[in-house]
Amino acid sequence: MGFAISLRSDHPSADIVRALWDVVQQFEDRPSMALLGYPPHVTLAIYEGDVVGENEVRRALDEATRNIGAMTLTFDAIRSFEGPPMVLWASPRPSVVLRKIHEAVHATIDPMSCRLHYRPGTWRPHCTLGTQVRNDRREAALAYARNADSVFDVVFDAIDCIYFPPIKPFDLRKIS
Repeated sequence: MGFAISLRSDHPSADIVRALWDVVQQFEDRPSMALLGYPPHVTLAIYEGDVVGENEVRRALDEATRNIGAMTLTFDAIRSFEGPPMVLWASPRPSVVLRKIHEAVHATIDPMSCRLHYRPGTWRPHCTLGTQVRNDRREAALAYARNADSVFDVVFDAIDCIYFPPIKPFDLRKIS
């Protein structure tokens, strides 16, 4: 079992992401994101097993939420991680506040204990739209990503830590 720290949206503006989940599921066997039962989010860090304790996570959340409020991210493209399986995701425009939140987490918890792709210097902020694009739907998914009208805003109003799988939040902080 692992755990993740994420900036998440419980705000109505996240409905656009849910609508994109519905579109992207046509490229999957099953709707990967909707089945999670977890709101649209931007993952800041992922840790494996019991590498980091809950007290460290709570301190990281304290630091990440210090002096911040709900934030609006503008997404302006749909991109892919090649996989396999291929993943489609929404790309946010650069955000100083988002970077500061990410930095606060990793200043509190040793970045070397985090999965490589979420560490400072390698992290690519994204909001996942589908994690299981079928190989035979790959070209159609890439065509969709290239042609999608994908500029939209989402208000992120919480930060939390979850255990997975299955997803089980253990500390949720509303930011407003």
